[in-house]
Amino acid sequence: MMSDIALRSWWVYALRGLVAIVFGLLALTLPAVTLLSLVALFAAYAFIAGVVSVAGAVRNRRHDEDWWLPLLFGLVSIGAAVIAVIHPALTALVFVLVIGANALVGGVLDIAAAIRLRKVIRGEWMLVLSGIASIVFGALVFLFPGAGALALIWWISLYAVVTGVLLLALAFRLRTLARSGRIERRVIRDRRASTPQAAH
Repeated sequence: MMSDIALRSWWVYALRGLVAIVFGLLALTLPAVTLLSLVALFAAYAFIAGVVSVAGAVRNRRHDEDWWLPLLFGLVSIGAAVIAVIHPALTALVFVLVIGANALVGGVLDIAAAIRLRKVIRGEWMLVLSGIASIVFGALVFLFPGAGALALIWWISLYAVVTGVLLLALAFRLRTLARSGRIERRVIRDRRASTPQAAH
């Protein structure tokens, strides 16, 4: 069932959220962040988030008809990371547009996943907000591609931290539901097992 798959996949959102928060804080707190170091940070962040999403999609491909959504998100993130690694000397403008495009696509896919989950869990709004934050960030990047380096770092850091916190909150929500679901199923099985004994 999709509900079981969503609950089992809480760790995907947790890892994505954790990686995003670490990336955002590093980008904000590292002294004298250069464009090259920002490229390296973004490449690591996008690659790890992409691998996590692909792993979750592949793991659930036989049980979830919507497994292609996290797979597509993961491939887009990995692709953005590969571009950053292969061409580390990209101009600032091109690099900013790569980050913006990655955020836009990721935001749309997160919202699509949240719509699929709305009948399964309460709390899908956190994934919607994460997607909206990504889309807003991506739109700002495309609207103001010439923003200064300091403004860019602040934008990226705020975007990463906000989306990371929302994804972590969603992950803990799913984890709590998964644990309570296991307890409920265990109680139901115990009751069924004890019913024939009571009849005798």
